[in-house]
Amino acid sequence: MKAAVLGGGSWGTALAAHLVRAGHDVHLWLRDAELARTLRETHENPRYLPGVRLPDRLQAGADLAEAVAGAAFVLVVIPSEFCRALYRELEHLLPPGAQLVSATKGLELDTVRRMSEVAAEEIADHPVSVLCGPSFALEVAQGQPTAVVVAASDERRAEAVQRMISTPAFRAYSSPDVVGAELAAALKNVIAIAAGIVDGLGYGQTTQAALITRGLAEITRLAVARGGSPETLAGLAGLGDLVLTCTGGLSRNRRLGQALGAGRSLVEAQATTPMVAEGVRTTRAACVLAERTGIEMPIARQMRDVLYQGKAPRAAVEDLMMRSLKRE
Repeated sequence: MKAAVLGGGSWGTALAAHLVRAGHDVHLWLRDAELARTLRETHENPRYLPGVRLPDRLQAGADLAEAVAGAAFVLVVIPSEFCRALYRELEHLLPPGAQLVSATKGLELDTVRRMSEVAAEEIADHPVSVLCGPSFALEVAQGQPTAVVVAASDERRAEAVQRMISTPAFRAYSSPDVVGAELAAALKNVIAIAAGIVDGLGYGQTTQAALITRGLAEITRLAVARGGSPETLAGLAGLGDLVLTCTGGLSRNRRLGQALGAGRSLVEAQATTPMVAEGVRTTRAACVLAERTGIEMPIARQMRDVLYQGKAPRAAVEDLMMRSLKRE
């Protein structure tokens, strides 16, 4: 069947390549027409996945209407800050009955909405499924074994997407917990920045283990308070994605944290890669959402102070350790 992947960054390109290997007719949409031309001619995305050979059958272009025309599945894989505008464009372009899938891991900054909520506000007639879980774009593009989660309030919708994307090397699990899956996917990026800072400061694996464990605790508190399930946070969408993003060398949020821990400014850290580290914007949104919900998120709060208020990374770690003693 035809699938449209909207977003030509590393993750969108990797998903598009995977879907071609899964046997689908895939059109990858990019805003940059020149990059789309390069991808068509060279079968490579040199900006976001340099050195990775993409399938010959992968189509690419900069015309949104052409990309989604006749598509049975439309995957949105762009930074969260651009999602509302794209969904607004899609409202009159989506084919009737097309499955809409969000693979964006973030929160809208102004409204602190999850991406499925943003989509619902702009395209009421197309319910959204969510794709998340531990997955680095480069490794998915290379066809390495991967396990992900498809979450949707309608079980049949989740299972339809699950069947569409699953292959022997890419196993998808279905879930009814959209809230837990989306919050876990977004908030783990905040903890990954903290994990990178810890590494950049020269602390060891003992400190990392404590940070990841307590990070999972505060993500779980917020997700459950917003209606998510604790089981989701203990699974691939929660613990799995958190561990990968906090420890993996390909994690852009962890790398940004490492640069901050090594003494670089936020501007300098962001300039090291063309890819967006969603955790920077999500940190602010997460703190607002936590305050509105009445949930304590000390790691997120310290990351907000580092990213936006000029707090020294080492002082943030010390303040976390000096908090009043509590029961686990």
